[in-house]
Amino acid sequence: MNLQEAMRVRHSVRKYLPKPIEEEKVMLLKEEMARLSAESGLRFTLFLDEPEAFTGKLAHYGSFTDCRHYITVVGAKGREEDVGYYGEKLVLFAQQIGLHTCWVALTYNHRKIKAEIPQGEKLHILISIGYGANRGLPHKNKPMEKLCRMEDSGMPMPPWFQDGVEASMTAPTAMNQQKFLLTLMRDGVTVKAKALMGPYAAMDLGIVKYHFEIGVGDHPFHWA
Repeated sequence: MNLQEAMRVRHSVRKYLPKPIEEEKVMLLKEEMARLSAESGLRFTLFLDEPEAFTGKLAHYGSFTDCRHYITVVGAKGREEDVGYYGEKLVLFAQQIGLHTCWVALTYNHRKIKAEIPQGEKLHILISIGYGANRGLPHKNKPMEKLCRMEDSGMPMPPWFQDGVEASMTAPTAMNQQKFLLTLMRDGVTVKAKALMGPYAAMDLGIVKYHFEIGVGDHPFHWA
């Protein structure tokens, strides 16, 4: 499937089948992680057959079942937006090759994570990955008018901007709160993306911006 299709059908999955990921797909994931690590300066690492990361009360609270594989994202502090942007690239790539995922912020066993964290960096997030026992469910959306605005209120919303906003509405956000605002500036080509107050809002904004870019496609615009 292409990125548009992957973006539309991908939903968070917390219940997995207890089966391995084929070596061919493991190699594809590692190649993509290496590419994204080089491009972003973040560290993406895949851990296979490590179910202890999802044991304990927090994992139970997060409703994770048979989660045996995960990806860690490590990087310098203050890189939250980049973590969201490049992490979502990996999430949608996984969807394209037939795997399911979930962004995991808190509901895992921190003591069981084996990621190497250099001095001055931090473990930003986990991404569970594998074959879902289901495909997940679409999240509820706020009304579009709550998520975007036109700086020139007398100007009709261009179709490309609407396409971008609709794509952004498919983006996963912490607790599905959609704490972001997209504004088309008066010049008609500049888009301002703002993270509102909320947990992991900066990371969510990176995810939202990547979805917006997919929705816009080849139409020229630039970020403020």
